Amino acid sequence: MAGSLSTVARPNVLFLMSDQHRADVAGFAGDRVARTPVLDALAASGVVFRNAYTPAPICIPGRQSLMTGLLPRNCGCRNFGQDIAPGSLTFARVFARHAYDAVCSGKLHHFGPDQMQGWTRRLAPDAVVGERFIADRVEAEFARYQPEGGTGKWSNQKEIERAGVGTGPFQRFDLRATGAACDFIRDHFANPYHDRPGHHRPLLLKLSLLQPHYPYLTDEGKFNYYLNRVPIFQQARSEHPVLGRTQNGPDVHATPRELRRATAAYYGMVETMDAHLGEVLEALRHVGQDLDDWIIVYTTDHGEMLGQHGIWEKKQFYEASARVPLIVRWPHRIKPRSVEHNVSLCDLFATLCDLCGLPVPPRLDSRSLAPLLSGAAAGFSDEAVSQYGDWVMIKQGRLKYQYYGKDGPDVLFDLGLNPEETSDFSHHQEYREPMEVFRRRLLELGVTPA
Repeated sequence: MAGSLSTVARPNVLFLMSDQHRADVAGFAGDRVARTPVLDALAASGVVFRNAYTPAPICIPGRQSLMTGLLPRNCGCRNFGQDIAPGSLTFARVFARHAYDAVCSGKLHHFGPDQMQGWTRRLAPDAVVGERFIADRVEAEFARYQPEGGTGKWSNQKEIERAGVGTGPFQRFDLRATGAACDFIRDHFANPYHDRPGHHRPLLLKLSLLQPHYPYLTDEGKFNYYLNRVPIFQQARSEHPVLGRTQNGPDVHATPRELRRATAAYYGMVETMDAHLGEVLEALRHVGQDLDDWIIVYTTDHGEMLGQHGIWEKKQFYEASARVPLIVRWPHRIKPRSVEHNVSLCDLFATLCDLCGLPVPPRLDSRSLAPLLSGAAAGFSDEAVSQYGDWVMIKQGRLKYQYYGKDGPDVLFDLGLNPEETSDFSHHQEYREPMEVFRRRLLELGVTPA
């Protein structure tokens, strides 16, 4: 295992995950408004990856790519509503096969019949089998009950207009998921009702929350705090047919006050999410666990445009949507540092196996980040790939290439010269050679440029 930091005793792993957390909305990321003390403390004593990217800028493909260590095109989950095949080799399955208790509380976003996918226990789950996985020979029966209109989600316009003070199903889900995780911790490490230990095997514990995913709702106290402090984006959309695409419904026409309300609610949800993470960490401390002995990972599935470039939600390769926060903490073995290399959430599969002394399965797209964690970056590929449907993003160094096939022309951003991502350099003469490199890389990824 190149760059391995593993020990003979298998370490416990705590995997903390949110949903739709924009990478720059956190104190440790430089945001002076966001109150994220738990994440800030993890970042101060851990390794912060400043250029981590989701394998797909939408929930399901991004999450299943993370779990399988395979890019969306290779794990068979390229679009929303799909799922990985039953019995897929996830990192949870690998850990379970090596005697770990693999426990997840909260969201996994499986739509297929295999709702465990390697986990040995699920707490407060989002377990739902989608129609397309059970309607095989009864399409007509399902068609009888199709809704008269709509898609099940209202427009971005209405999303912003409805944002503000309130409690919704996502807040209630997160309360259940956090409470279930804390209950499990107490029973696992300090159960007084049986005269036997509950923690004789190493533990992989995942808490997966829904916030700060829209609807944008928060409690009154947080809303009042953030309302007159948050920045808001009032920008025109790109003329590119994909980068300028509104995600749901017609273009958003919101007043500055409405934008501010939605942004304040989003910030409040980030703070609530941070507090839930703190509850789980405190539950571990309460039962006598030394968190410095644990490998702790924090990340999210994708970001949130939050009105930047005139767009809300995700599905874009803009930084706000594709870049994600990523912290890896293990103070007894890894010194705090900041890493600028481009990495992918897909890399966490090999990384966790490597750190815990487990064999890394062959033929993964996942790379162990152990060398970067230990400061040995020489020779590590400075690349991150993200995919959505037929679209592909390749980030190498400061250059971000985007391929949109028949949906639109290629785009090249130079984040060193134009971090705002408002200028396309794909046709500039000085970028001719990098463009050729990126197009060759597309072929290696199994994409034939149109």
